[in-house]
Amino acid sequence: MKSLRIGVPSKGRLAETAEKLLQEAGLHFRRQPRSLFARCREMPIEVTFLRTDDIPVLCAEGAIDMGISGGDLVEESQVDVTERLALGMGNCSLSLCVPEDSPIQHARDLAGCRVATSFPRVTRAYLKEHQTDVHLVNLSGSVEIMISLGVADAIVDLVETGSTLAANKLRVLEQIGSYETVLIQNPNCEQLALADRVARRLEGVVIARGYSLLEYNVPVERLKEAEEVTPGYNSPTVNSLEDPHWKAVRVMVKRGEVIAIMEKLEALGASAILETPIRNCRL
Repeated sequence: MKSLRIGVPSKGRLAETAEKLLQEAGLHFRRQPRSLFARCREMPIEVTFLRTDDIPVLCAEGAIDMGISGGDLVEESQVDVTERLALGMGNCSLSLCVPEDSPIQHARDLAGCRVATSFPRVTRAYLKEHQTDVHLVNLSGSVEIMISLGVADAIVDLVETGSTLAANKLRVLEQIGSYETVLIQNPNCEQLALADRVARRLEGVVIARGYSLLEYNVPVERLKEAEEVTPGYNSPTVNSLEDPHWKAVRVMVKRGEVIAIMEKLEALGASAILETPIRNCRL
């Protein structure tokens, strides 16, 4: 059987998170030092280690069947690939930024100005929508310092926390788009069944990362109120206890809401409230 080829970043923070994601999805492999390839032990899958910004192009060209890359890079490459799954990590926004003390208030005010970016295609399309003609300075890195160097009047760059902008005394003028890491696929992939298995496995991990399993005991007369607090993904699992006045409940809740939900349950008289992380799931 022909192997399915998956491209992942070869280095950097995304490389580490992508490898961990694949491992948690049951795609186990070991990368040898300086090696560009690794084979999964359980399935006919070959992992290829590539430059992150090359992955969309190589996937579109058929060099790999699937790939993990940033949604921003997929849009910038403007190639024909299928986005199979948002992976819930690497969230960022592509923003048009100017100096904090700049009088510029709108994208249209940049007419005739110099704009530095490593996303020229997306930037050009965005400014065209605003009927703004600028001089684009195409760079591959360190875009945020171009204004202080006198190279540009504004920049278009990725923003995560905003700390880099603050350090360089910049402010966001307009947000162009929001992105996260995605799983992409070549539209002409021959190993469709295997690609579907990979996407489904990764989906199980991504969903599990967003939920916790909550278990608690609640008085029978407060059960309905507790179910309103924790309705679950479909519905909660409710079991009887030896004491007929109590019920045991197991339910999936969004991880970010666990603490607030535990407080609400406690106020209803629930006890033995336990949170358990979920590593994988099928929903």
